[in-house]
Amino acid sequence: MSSYSTALSGLLASSTALNVVGDNLANMNTTGFKSDEVQFEDAFNDATANLQVGGGVGATLTSTNFTQGTLETTNGPLDAAVQGNGFFVVTNSEGNTLYTRDGSFQMNSSGQLTTATGELVQGWMAVNGTVTPSGAVSDITVPSLQSQPPQATTTMSLSANLNANAAVGDTFSTPIQVVDSLGNPQTLTVTFTNTGPGAWSYAVTIPGQDLQGGKAGTTTQLAKGNIGFDSNGNLNSPASPGTVNLTNSTALADGAATLNINWNLYDANGNGTITQVAQPSAASGTSQNGVQPGQVTGISLENGGTLVANYSNGQQATIAQVALASVANPDSMIAVSNNEYTLGPSTVTPSIGAAGTSDRGNIVAGSIETSNVDMATEFTNLIVYQRSYEANSKVITTLSQMDQMLLQITP
Repeated sequence: MSSYSTALSGLLASSTALNVVGDNLANMNTTGFKSDEVQFEDAFNDATANLQVGGGVGATLTSTNFTQGTLETTNGPLDAAVQGNGFFVVTNSEGNTLYTRDGSFQMNSSGQLTTATGELVQGWMAVNGTVTPSGAVSDITVPSLQSQPPQATTTMSLSANLNANAAVGDTFSTPIQVVDSLGNPQTLTVTFTNTGPGAWSYAVTIPGQDLQGGKAGTTTQLAKGNIGFDSNGNLNSPASPGTVNLTNSTALADGAATLNINWNLYDANGNGTITQVAQPSAASGTSQNGVQPGQVTGISLENGGTLVANYSNGQQATIAQVALASVANPDSMIAVSNNEYTLGPSTVTPSIGAAGTSDRGNIVAGSIETSNVDMATEFTNLIVYQRSYEANSKVITTLSQMDQMLLQITP
C-alpha cells in the first residue's frame, strides 16, 4: 500500500504545483504582483546504508519571486511604482500594517491617500511646506487647500551678455516681468547703453500706461546707473553685492502698492550675472520671486514620493511624502488579499524611510509596476507538472492492475 501512497503524494504535489501556475497566470495583469515558485521535497520510508526506498514527495513549499516587474507609464496623477527594493506601507481597516508593491493610489472622500482597495497609504506630512522623512509614519491626508494669495516681487535677476565689440552709443534692451501687490504682472524694460570700453549705463523703465496719469507710448524711469567690466569680461562695478533698488514715484494704474524691487547684479556665489564678451548682446534668462494668485488645479505625486498640490499659477505646495519599507528577507513575508503582504514569523523588522535612501529603491511617479509573471516559464511549468500528474496517475493504474492479477491467482 505504500506504493499507492507514494504515487498519491506525487499527484497531490503536482496538483499543488498546477494550482500555483494557475494563480500566476491568473495574475498576469495584476499590478505589482509577484509570482510564486514551487519547491518539492522528497520523503523516505526506509533509509539505511543498504536500503533507500523513497516515500514520495514530502512537503510542497512555495517561495515568492520578488524580481522587478516592468514599469508601465500611466500618467495617472497619483500612480507610483517602486523601482528597486522596497514596499509601500499601508494600514487596513483593522489598523494592521501591510506592505505592497501596488502603487495604484487614489484619494478617498476624506482626502486620504489610499490603495485601490481602500487601505491607507503611510508617510510623513509636511509642516510649513517641508517634509522630514523620519520617525513614525501616519496616514497621508490632504488638508483643506486654499487659493494662493499674490506675492509681490521683491527681488529680480537678469542673466545677459553685452557685446564687447559694441560701439559707444550702441544699446541693448530686454524685458523682465514682475508681479505687483495685487498679483498683476508688470513688464519692466532694462536698457543698456555702451559708454566706452568695458563701460555701460543702464536704465530700468515701466510703460507710461501702467502708472496713474501716464500716457501710452511713453515710459517712466525707475532706476539708472553705470556698470563696468574687467579685462576678462567679468562685472566688477558696482562691486558685489551690487543691488539696485527699483521703485516708482507715481502710483500704479491698477491701484497696487508701490514697487519695491531689488535687482541683484550678482548671484549667491558673488559672480556677476551680466558679462561682456565678444558675442552679440543677448539675455539668457530672468528670475523674480513674485507669485500671481492661483487656484488649486489638482493633487499629484512626484518622483521620490512627494505629494504636492498644483496651482493655476504654476506653483506647487508640498503636502506629504510617501514612505518605503526595506525588508531584508522579503521571501519570508506572507501574501494576503488585495496584493499585499504581512510579516512572517522570521521576517526581519522592516526599515522605513524615504525612497532613494539606504537600500530602498526609487519611487517613479505616473507609473505602475506590472506583474513579473513570465508566460513562457509558466507554460513550460504547466507542461512539466501535467506530465508529472499523468505519470503518477499511471503508477496508480499499474499498481491496480498488479493487484487485480494477484487476486486472480487461484490456489
